[in-house]
Parts: sequence; structure tokens; C-alpha cells
Amino acid sequence: MKVAVVGVGYVGLVAAACLADGGNHVVCVDNDPKKIEALKNGIIPIYEPGLTEIVKRNEAGGRLTFTTDLKEGIDNSLVVFIGVGTPSAADGSADISAVLKVSEQIADVMDSYRIIVTKSTVPVGTHKKVSEIISARTEVPFDYVSNPEFLKEGSAVEDFMKPDRVIIGTNTPAVMEIMKQLYAPFMRKRSRLITMDPASAEMAKYAANTMLATRISFMNELSVLCDKFGADIENVRSGIGSDSRIGNAFLFAGLGYGGSCFPKDVKALIHMGKEQGMDMTIAAAVQQANYDQHERFANKVCDYYKDAGKEIKLAVWGMAFKARTDDVRESPAIRCVQRFLDAGMKVTAYDPEAMENAKAEIGDCIEMGQNAYDILVGADALVILTDWQEFRTPDFEDIKSKLNTPLIFDGRNLYDPGYVAKQGVEYHCIGRQQVKDRRKA
Repeated sequence: MKVAVVGVGYVGLVAAACLADGGNHVVCVDNDPKKIEALKNGIIPIYEPGLTEIVKRNEAGGRLTFTTDLKEGIDNSLVVFIGVGTPSAADGSADISAVLKVSEQIADVMDSYRIIVTKSTVPVGTHKKVSEIISARTEVPFDYVSNPEFLKEGSAVEDFMKPDRVIIGTNTPAVMEIMKQLYAPFMRKRSRLITMDPASAEMAKYAANTMLATRISFMNELSVLCDKFGADIENVRSGIGSDSRIGNAFLFAGLGYGGSCFPKDVKALIHMGKEQGMDMTIAAAVQQANYDQHERFANKVCDYYKDAGKEIKLAVWGMAFKARTDDVRESPAIRCVQRFLDAGMKVTAYDPEAMENAKAEIGDCIEMGQNAYDILVGADALVILTDWQEFRTPDFEDIKSKLNTPLIFDGRNLYDPGYVAKQGVEYHCIGRQQVKDRRKA
């Protein structure tokens, strides 16, 4: 099948590469000539495991091409995906101006029937706006599909290739059949394609992300209560996760959620409620609980040193909002580091993939190291802010030998407190019984 993907950001590039890998001919269109030129030269603008190999393989095979010419993309496609960004506006709503602009441009250049598919996360009702815009600018027939993405950063390629579900929102049976054929290569074991109307498809995306964010925020609030009562959040997680009605996913206490999806989509759902005269009280509480969790952990570190009487230097492991990505958007790590800096501390940080993005976000006010252990030298404590795999089984002897004091603040609960204590390291984590403060022993 011939496909165009307009917007070669995170979602668009992953979708385009995977669709090409399924045997389709895909044209990627973006208005950023530097990005398109880089892609033509094999330079992938984001870090996502497996993506570089798929892009290069399909480009070499002639199934994946890149252009800044929208007309070229439309002329060589039946199905046109819109994958441009929908960032949060100042009032919390999703800014869909790019989606609407692309809709206008598509209408102006298409000269025969097309299927217009919105892959971007858009507020409920966007399907009407896009359809009205295209109808007002051309008499060329078209059909509209809402096809929200459910990709997790760090496993996006696998999520696309082996999806939990693919939601197709359209009221036209013939278009539904075409979309089924497009996704058939990813449904060989069993069909996970769910069909519905466009409005429900748009709502399903926001509902899914807000539900997952709710689980995260609820566990983080429980972790605070565990601290108060001397309970262990990991034991609690095991106790409730074994319930088949609940399951184990997204029940880990930590710094809170971040990235390009959960914060933006929770805000947008709250705003959609306001537009309809309804308070989305649960979503609003989830959002506030997430902000509070960032602050609580940062305060835990800052309060420890409030009477230190000297300049404190922290070594930070992790700046990305989660492992297996270089994305620092809405990263709890960035928020915590900023609080450390505001408290007058010095910070040296290391992240396997997010160093450049972190530097662009936070500036030159922190040092960036090229090795996880080198940055420990002369630091007063290690602070873990991202759950990268390489941080999970560290050399505690090396950590002790390099730090001024054998002390770890763990915002991701990577280690067993009892085991760390046996290594002679003071360990502060989230919602688990803490090792006694050795300065007060």
C-alpha cells in the first residue's frame, strides 16, 4: 500500500518506519529541511531502540523515502497519516494548530480520493474540525480515520510491531477494510484491531494515558503513607498486583511520570472537561499528586543537607524521564536537579543517551560526565533519577571508594535496602524502610 506520513517526529517516524517494514511504500514529509536531510544521510533525530536499523533497512530497500514536498507525499499515497505535534497550550489544552494547518495543506494539493488518518493525539471533536477544513477547501472526496498511537518511549518499535491493540475510528466500512489490510502484517498471531467511531477513538487515547497516570500517582501517594507507617511499598505492590483485576503494570513507586504524553494528555483531559462545564476531579488530583511527588523527593535530598554548613556536590545518574529514551520533556529528573541547584548545590550528571537534550534543557549550570562512576569522585552523595538498566547492579565498593560519604538517594527504588545496608552504604529510597542516618548514629 502507498502511504504518506506528515510530521517526522517521534510518532511519525516510528509509524513510518514500521509501516515500511511491513512491506508498504512510505513517504515521510516534514517542513524541517535539516531533519529531512539528516534522515536521508542515515542520522536519526531521536534515540529509540531498534529504530535506526529499521529506518536504514527500509530506506535501502526503497520502501521509505523522505521529502519536504507535501505534494510529492500526497501524490504518491492513498493513506495519509498526520503525525505532527500537539503540545500543551498555556491553558492546558492541546494545541492542534499544526494538525489543522496540515489539513489545509493536504486539501490544497490532493487531486483524487485519499484517506486522511490522524495519528497525533488530538482532543475529542478534532475529527469534525479536520473534516470541515478539508471539505471547505476542496471538492475532492476523502474519508477520515482516527487512529491514535499507543507507543511507549523506549519500546515504541516493539509496541508498533506487536501492539496490544490498534484502534480504528471511522464510520465507513470500506475504509475500515483498507485500514485492516494496512495493519494486517502486525496481526498475524491474532487480530487486536478494535473498531469504533472517531470521537470514541479520540477519547480512548486520553482515557488510556490518564488511567495509567492515575495508577502511578496513586502508588506514589501510597509510598508516602508507607513511609509514615513503616510499611514497604514493594510489599504493597506485590499484594495488590497479584489481584487479576489490578495486575502489576504501572504500580512502581518513584519520582512520578513525565515525558511527552502523560503530562500533556492529563492536562488536555482536564481542559476538555472545563470546556463542557465539568470538573475532572480525579485527573486534576492525579496531576497534582505527580507534581507533589517530584517535590517530595527533591525535598528529601535538600532537607538532608539543610544543616550541612558546606557546599554540597551531588552525582546524578539519569536525566531522561525514563530509561531507553533520550527524551527529557517534563522529566522528573530535570525538575529535581533544578531544585538542587536552587538550594545552592553543585550537580554533576550522567545519562547514557539524554546528555545533549538535558544540556539544552537546563543549560550550563551543571557538569555533564561521560561515565557513571567518574562523576562520583568528590561527590557527597549519589542521586538516582532514571531507571536505566546499567544502574541496576552497580559496583557498591567502587561507589563507596569514590564518594565522600557512602550515601545514595534512589528515586527509582532500584535496590533492596537490606542488601545495600550490608554493602555499608546509607540508602534513602521511596516508600521503603530507610537505613538509619549514619551521621546521627
